[in-house]
Amino acid sequence: MAKKVTDDQPRIHFDCTKCPAFCCALYERVAVTKRDINRLAKHFGVSVDVATKRYTRMFEGERVLRRTADRLFGKSCQFLDQKTRGCTVYHARPKVCREYPSRTRCSYYDVLQFERRQQDDPNVLPLFQITFRDWRKKNNNQNGEGHVK
Repeated sequence: MAKKVTDDQPRIHFDCTKCPAFCCALYERVAVTKRDINRLAKHFGVSVDVATKRYTRMFEGERVLRRTADRLFGKSCQFLDQKTRGCTVYHARPKVCREYPSRTRCSYYDVLQFERRQQDDPNVLPLFQITFRDWRKKNNNQNGEGHVK
């Protein structure tokens, strides 16, 4: 059953249409479930096997969306429209995309707005990089300290 929208629900404080789609470009992997693939297959009118081969790939043991060249960030989700920076499969997008950012604020949007105000430039584009290395351990070892507690 769908949730009923009430005044008790938190107000959303970001506008995806004013963002260059950081979330569609930053993540190397957007994991997809069987249900996500079924949704994409139905959306495009193809079989699940065709959708799996055409729109996903294996990445370190998990099935993820394919990526494509991106004019702003190098690579992004293949379903990102390069001109509008909007999702071309919005109603068929994977569960992880539906749930993002799972809070009332988007940190990428907040940084974008902050930097545009600070730089007094509505076109400034802050760059982000997601990294999964253990920077704490590396930083402590460089300082001659032991491991992180």
